[in-house]
Amino acid sequence: MAPHKYQTIRVEEREPVVTFTLSRPEVRNAFDETLIAELTQAVRSIEARRDLRVAVLTGEGEVFSAGADLNWMRRVADYSYEENVSDAMGLADLVETLYMMPQAAIARVNGPCIGGGLGLVAACDVAVASNSAFFAFREVRLGITPATISPYVIRKIGERNARDCFLTGRRIDATAAKAIGLINEVVDPGALDESVERWTRRFLHSGPEAVKASKQLIAQVSRAQIREVKAYTADLIARLRGSDEGKEGFASFFEKRKPKWDAEE
Repeated sequence: MAPHKYQTIRVEEREPVVTFTLSRPEVRNAFDETLIAELTQAVRSIEARRDLRVAVLTGEGEVFSAGADLNWMRRVADYSYEENVSDAMGLADLVETLYMMPQAAIARVNGPCIGGGLGLVAACDVAVASNSAFFAFREVRLGITPATISPYVIRKIGERNARDCFLTGRRIDATAAKAIGLINEVVDPGALDESVERWTRRFLHSGPEAVKASKQLIAQVSRAQIREVKAYTADLIARLRGSDEGKEGFASFFEKRKPKWDAEE
């Protein structure tokens, strides 16, 4: 398949991994409506690809993302309420698309991550960060709030930490980001790719359909009462046990061999 040409991102495939790189180094990988639309399109374009099982999201150069592009912010400042709602839905759709994509998603945080960039990180399943990275929700200092990314961030860091970070806009380092649950692992810059590879191998031990189902399960159960999802969970495990992948998983376990999907050499 010929790669799609994008203006603001790069998409690189090395089966079974696809890497999305925010590629606006001249503005520290800040995003505008074009980047939002292109990244949404790129993620949606690989959702049905069974050959791509892990997605990595990173930034070009030494910055993950500086958040919203200033020129974009100048434009939206003059928008009507209706135009602002439409514009904000673009970012909301992007973060939801990342969160719900069937592939396992790894945020490779190679440097500073500000504002809306944190929503992209929170929407990924795991995140590894360079110890040179720092994080800040700066919106409150502009008189606004990280509204569209909040459902994903609060799920990761909880209400107590959100009240701290959202209300102060203060900067925290990668170690602090790990302590509050935003980041899974902090490493030296030179070890970042090794960490991503390690997480990739972990995901490739898992059945791809089971990964997809587990992501849907987490999204469904995390925002529901137990009694509301009891029937859903019973139905899900019954369907997976009877699926080809489930049967292969049980067979490989009892036969003491690796399942067919395990891509590790």
